[in-house]
Amino acid sequence: MALFDLPDFDNHEQVVFCSDEDSGLKAIIAVHSTKLGAAVGGCRMWDYVNDEEALTDVLRLSKGMTYKNALAGLAMGGGKSVIIGDAKTLKSDKLFKAFGNALNGLNGRYFSAEDVNITTADIAVANTVTPFVTGTEGKSGNPAPFTALGTFLGIKASVKHKFNRDELTDLTVAVQGLGSVGFALCEHLHKAGAKLIVTDISKEALDKAATEFGASIVELDEIYHQDADIYAPCALGATINDNTIDQFKVKIIAGCANNQLAESKHDQALVERGILYAPDYVINAGGIINVSFENDYCADKSTKKVEEIYQTLLEIFTKADHEKRPTGIIADEMAQEIIRNGGK
Repeated sequence: MALFDLPDFDNHEQVVFCSDEDSGLKAIIAVHSTKLGAAVGGCRMWDYVNDEEALTDVLRLSKGMTYKNALAGLAMGGGKSVIIGDAKTLKSDKLFKAFGNALNGLNGRYFSAEDVNITTADIAVANTVTPFVTGTEGKSGNPAPFTALGTFLGIKASVKHKFNRDELTDLTVAVQGLGSVGFALCEHLHKAGAKLIVTDISKEALDKAATEFGASIVELDEIYHQDADIYAPCALGATINDNTIDQFKVKIIAGCANNQLAESKHDQALVERGILYAPDYVINAGGIINVSFENDYCADKSTKKVEEIYQTLLEIFTKADHEKRPTGIIADEMAQEIIRNGGK
């Protein structure tokens, strides 16, 4: 299928395929929209099954960044990049310098940052050859703590709307994924009195969550059918799909993963099952909000802006209830209107 015919192409402004034989770099940069400003979005490194899977991922992530930045009230467009390969074996300074040179080719239309398997140290290497990165140490730094905070506040907003309560005490949250954001989210939830059920591919992370938070550990595929109040997807996307959706016993789905819905139809399917869904690019916007303060960084201002996620979600939930339509569609339409109005 041609690129322009892909369902996820969605009128991307630019898609760039990057290759550097010397470093082994194979990357795709997708710029979805620059209508609100230069496109900004992280780079993830993943050992994709094939190039088509990588392309689909970067297109979906890029569009999500456009909507995320719009609803967060940021003067940024949406873009994303992926580096194809095993981060454990392929990472090198040469690789990230090659990636930085690839960013130079877009001449400021897209700024990259850290994401899955990419650290601030990696971005610092790219920064030695390009100015077109953000989320750097000494400025806004690691966005993960702010993504976790925003997700936690989004869970609180979901609980407020669904259960009409402000506290999380004794609610059970099934958390899928204990990376830097997922683990930090668990810390917030534990302090708030929630009970945790967790799964991850890392035994070390699981053991740490059990020790520090008293979390119950389940196998990867068991997380979907737990007797919990909330499912928090914090790993990779598409975990709300035809195979999992009938397993859910939860009343709320709210987590930090991107592209949580495998297909748009699953938005409506959650409504039919009485499950409140916090649209992923709304609830997980804390990291990009923090990055938006890069050049005049203030943690207090960033935190205050992240706290707006709570009210944005309540607005989406209320509108969805009033119109009897899925929350994801409502969020999309709100973002599209902001973009049409030039960010106003």
